[in-house]
Amino acid sequence: MSVVSQVILKADDELRYPSSGELEGIKKFLQTGEQRIRIASTLSENEKKIVDQASRQLWQKRPDFISPGGNAYGQRERSLCLRDYGWYLRLITYGILAGDKEPIEKIGLIGVKEMYNSLGVPVAGMVESIRCLKEASLQLLSSEDALETAPYFDYIIQSMS
Repeated sequence: MSVVSQVILKADDELRYPSSGELEGIKKFLQTGEQRIRIASTLSENEKKIVDQASRQLWQKRPDFISPGGNAYGQRERSLCLRDYGWYLRLITYGILAGDKEPIEKIGLIGVKEMYNSLGVPVAGMVESIRCLKEASLQLLSSEDALETAPYFDYIIQSMS
C-alpha cells in the first residue's frame, strides 16, 4: 500500500484529517515519484536481461542445481525457476512504486518458505537467486537509484532466510 493510501486509511480510521507530519511524508513520497518510476521502468524493460544474467550467475555458483537430480535440472524445471525470478523482480517493482515493502510481503512472501519446502526447492537456493537478481538489477541503475532499490531485494532475502 502506498504512503498516500496508508495516511488516508489511518486518518479515516481515527476520524481526523491527516497530520502535518503525515502530509510531509506524502510530500516526500510524491517528490520521489519520478525516481521510483524510472527504477521500475528500468527493471521491467530489462527483465529478460536481468533474469538471464542472474540465472547464469546462479548456475555458475551452484552447478548442482542444473545437474541431474538438481531442482533446476531439465528444461521444464529451469523454465519454472526463471519464471519465479521474473515474478520476484516484478514484486520488487511493486514495492518501489508503492514506496513501501508491504506489497512484497502481502503478494509474495506470506507462506513462501512453506511453499518451497513442500515442493522440495531449497530455500537457500532461492535466497541466492534473489542475491543474483539484485546484483544484475543494480548494475543497470545509477548509484542513487541502486541505493533506493537495494533494500527491497534485501527485504526478500531477509524474509526468506
